[in-house]
Amino acid sequence: MNMQTTNQPIGRMTVAETALVEAFGAQFGELPGNGAVAGTRDRLLDDLKKAGLPTRRIEAWHYTDLKTLLRAVPEATPVSAIDPIAPLVEGSVVLSVLQGDADDDASADGIEIARFRDKLADGSAVAGLTALDRDDAIGRINGSFVRDGFAISVPANAELEEPIELQALHAGGQIHTRFPVSFGAASKATIIERHRSVTDDAALVSSISDIVLEDGAEITWIILQSQGAADTHLGQIRVKLGTNAKLKLFVVNAGGKLVRQELRIDVEGEGADLTLRGVNLLGGEGHTDVTLVLGHNVPHTNSTEIIRNVVLDRASGAFQGMIRVAPDAQKTDAKMACNTLLLSDNGEFSAKPELEIFADDVVCGHGATVADIDRNHLFYMMARGVPENKARAMLVHAFVAEIVEELDDEKLVEALEGVISAWLERHA
Repeated sequence: MNMQTTNQPIGRMTVAETALVEAFGAQFGELPGNGAVAGTRDRLLDDLKKAGLPTRRIEAWHYTDLKTLLRAVPEATPVSAIDPIAPLVEGSVVLSVLQGDADDDASADGIEIARFRDKLADGSAVAGLTALDRDDAIGRINGSFVRDGFAISVPANAELEEPIELQALHAGGQIHTRFPVSFGAASKATIIERHRSVTDDAALVSSISDIVLEDGAEITWIILQSQGAADTHLGQIRVKLGTNAKLKLFVVNAGGKLVRQELRIDVEGEGADLTLRGVNLLGGEGHTDVTLVLGHNVPHTNSTEIIRNVVLDRASGAFQGMIRVAPDAQKTDAKMACNTLLLSDNGEFSAKPELEIFADDVVCGHGATVADIDRNHLFYMMARGVPENKARAMLVHAFVAEIVEELDDEKLVEALEGVISAWLERHA
């Protein structure tokens, strides 16, 4: 084990990089894990220190210069107890992670649940503590500092009647969680991964969800991120789809000062189908980056991706979407679109849809649009007595709610539309 990482000169490291290295040294003795986990943590932190936080010179981070944007790291100080909040959808089974600690008494009928802390302690989690590539800063940060979360296994043929809500709440500081979840063959479930700040204190949050869908599984996974105005949220979801597996993945970003949400998806079974929908609500001076890397690796697979963005004030955002079609992935059908309402002269949004196609019998396409509200639509509503502010809010709501309504569950649609409406009332 190389503990020299905290003793070597920090040289030209930034304030945030220095704080991460020093925090690792201060926390190392109390981070859960056996010898193998401790060694892996040390190597990940050492790699992060050598490479530094990514800059715009790295293509994958071109629109989110983390080295510049992450200016400080809050101290990992203990806070008073946090209580769970009401679930997004009434009747959901809530598995809470409060200030980075998973509930000891968490349980749900029909599935296996273990605290990730225990997986670290016995070393069984070590294989997942990896960086996916040399530019994977989130993997390195989370692997170095992760303390807890939930490991969930849904057995084959199980059909969960109520949603499972992974409720991650914090009150500032440093929060690092992990959610490895496996869905057995032909299982059906809805999972809501919810991240939320309950105070105004600044936080650095990293969270990784490792998801495996076995053959024939049909899963809906919702990511709802509503961090505070001073928070940094570094999220990553890693997905593998088996034969005939179907995943509906909905991502809603409605908060945070600096947000990077990575979607790393591999379609590995024939007949698999991915539906990705995203809503980014950007206001204030926040920056949100959604980066997708989707690999169609086998023949006869389908995917559709639609991202809708609303930009107000001095906010900025980016969507990078890469679809890679492997040489053997004939009959791939993949379509991607990114549509943005830019409602401020001081805001900005960058869209970078990409295709890498190495097969010759495919149907693939992508596109992006950036526009203001159509003045004709606004005039039509105002001519019928609707005040301008309300008319604008209604048109913006319709723009993003259109794709939320693709969810088959009325309770989910109502809940997410409520989140969107509440955000628009505060910002629009």
